[in-house]
Amino acid sequence: MKTNHFFLCCLLMFAGLSLSAQEVKFGGLDKSPLDAAHYPASSAYANYLDADDPDRDQKIKVLYSRPLKKDRTLFGELVPFGKDWRLGANEASEITFFQPVEIGMVRVAPGSYTMFAEPHSATKWTFKLSTERFIGGTNNRDVSKDIVHVEIPVVQVPNSRESFSIGFQEIDDNTVHMLMEWGNTRAMLPINMNPPSFSGDDASPMDLVQYPEMSRLRNLVKPEELEANEPQVRVVYSRPQMKGRKIFGELLKYGSTWRVGANQTTEVTFFNDVMVGGKELKAGRYGLFADVNEGEWEFIIHKAVQSWGNANFNEDDVVVKVKAKTEKTPETLEALSMTFVEKDNKNIDLVVGWENTMARLPIVLSGK
Repeated sequence: MKTNHFFLCCLLMFAGLSLSAQEVKFGGLDKSPLDAAHYPASSAYANYLDADDPDRDQKIKVLYSRPLKKDRTLFGELVPFGKDWRLGANEASEITFFQPVEIGMVRVAPGSYTMFAEPHSATKWTFKLSTERFIGGTNNRDVSKDIVHVEIPVVQVPNSRESFSIGFQEIDDNTVHMLMEWGNTRAMLPINMNPPSFSGDDASPMDLVQYPEMSRLRNLVKPEELEANEPQVRVVYSRPQMKGRKIFGELLKYGSTWRVGANQTTEVTFFNDVMVGGKELKAGRYGLFADVNEGEWEFIIHKAVQSWGNANFNEDDVVVKVKAKTEKTPETLEALSMTFVEKDNKNIDLVVGWENTMARLPIVLSGK
């Protein structure tokens, strides 16, 4: 027991010595202190602004270190021409965009990036934006992660600025310049705050069918056949695909209302007055839904054209409902498909088919 007590005392003594040997050290003030720049500037103290103040919403924030000039020649000597500069000191300067922007015709997604500049002369720099983060300066940086290379203008200003500074200047509702100034040199980076937006390829691509078929290609129709090929009906719809799924009864449950397509509500345009389901419909644009049941659909023509499916659908928008028995398609249809079938010069069917099921919506024309 005495031996164990002795070892325990020694362990505690060494632990105490180890703890006392761990010194706490705080860093002094940095010669190139870290600072932040915000756009809008007042978004840095949003908690002081009114709730409806548009400047509450931060759009850009920059973290950068601010070296001093100290009587040195800056660009061309301290910061060599033709080499990357971290746009400050210490860690590579970091910029965060809180919304999509466009720089040098490149769309930049919201997120944080590092910034660099390659000064070329007293009038021109190349600004660079990189997805690589948490690096000190420019040594061994991965240039393959640069997403923006854009030449920016540089001017000489009369008053010399001792500390490297970054700020913002709003040019108009869509354009902001990020200004970088040190000594007598000012560089300006244009940032488009309203970048163009393009959608990617849709999994359910949009398509259209039109009756008569050649009415959508009238420049290819012989002059004497133009009158017979005046447009009567057009349907614009998105085309989902089976992709190994069972459609009717599972993906589209019986008893449910379907937009007869995907994405935006399927749109039917009648170029002349028509009769559908025994009711006259005036020329114009309409939406198309269908209540799906086993062996029977009920087509619904409605006025809520500018919609995305049947969410919040109002029965007051219904123009006419038409029940139609379903049929088996001639072949399995991987993608939702539509076509017009002419019965005579006054009567056509809009035939909607998918998987192994199709249904017909009869339309009586009045404009032929």
